[in-house]
Amino acid sequence: MNDFSYERVQRATDALGRGQRPFAAYVAGGTNLLDLMKAGIAAPQSLVDINALPLRDIVELPDGGLRIGALARNSDTAAHPLVRERYPLLSQALLAGASPQLRNMATAGGNLMQRTRCDYFYDIGFDACNKRKPGSGCAAIEGHHRGHAVLGASEHCIATHPSDMCVALAALRATVVTSGPRGERRIAMAEFHRLPGDTPQRDTDLEPGELITSVDLPPTLFADHSHYLKVRDRASYAFALVSVAAGLRIRDGVVREAALALGGVAHKPWRVPAAEAALVGRPLSTASIADAARATLAGARGLKYNGFKIELAWRSIDRALRTAGDIA
Repeated sequence: MNDFSYERVQRATDALGRGQRPFAAYVAGGTNLLDLMKAGIAAPQSLVDINALPLRDIVELPDGGLRIGALARNSDTAAHPLVRERYPLLSQALLAGASPQLRNMATAGGNLMQRTRCDYFYDIGFDACNKRKPGSGCAAIEGHHRGHAVLGASEHCIATHPSDMCVALAALRATVVTSGPRGERRIAMAEFHRLPGDTPQRDTDLEPGELITSVDLPPTLFADHSHYLKVRDRASYAFALVSVAAGLRIRDGVVREAALALGGVAHKPWRVPAAEAALVGRPLSTASIADAARATLAGARGLKYNGFKIELAWRSIDRALRTAGDIA
């Protein structure tokens, strides 16, 4: 681990001033950042501890939505009465992630900032990683890539996004609120994380020194019919091979609104509005679910070891939607 300075700040203005310095990083729970530093992947010259900032609250918004402070712990968010009552999809996703000990430390903002998952990225013994060293190649493409992306990948990177929380937030149409050099910004979850393209070293659209202050959820539509399904190699403390966040608003036997997002299959939570539209205006059925799965997985491409994920994702979409719609 490299040498670095450490400073705790009490005010957001101080955090922004220090966070915009070259090679500075914000730290809260540190559950991902410290692992990256110990592995020699991240090497900030200064850490700005933001735990004293007043960003822990979870409050109802005037429009009936919910604001989750960037420093709200994952365990607190999952257990919050308003989250459990109005956004059970988010609570389920949070409880599917990591271990209780990590959930007690991890924050909403930190969860959004998790780096993508790839063994070659996390092992500096492999030189070929465009995420660590742009232009060096992608060892995973010809290597062991069983857990890697089948959607939205490029010749430069096939890593996957690791977060469960973010999959639910994508399905729920959350907005990420930030403060930075341009003042406050509101970034739709669909635009917050990036696909690798030819710049896989960038995971998000945040600017240097920009600080996440909250995650805003719109008024709930899916409290009565939602399900988070996580398919993994073992029952706990494992990343998803495929995960599905599914939400439905059903009236008179017809789907009026739908939410659908996948995890474990792409560089970001994978949401296709056309797939949700395929469910709306119809009773939930084998045919409508198949149409939604087909739209979600359009363009999916597997490699030697991860091609099984495409059928697994199809079956997972089917199961999650049937469970959410009470027709399982």
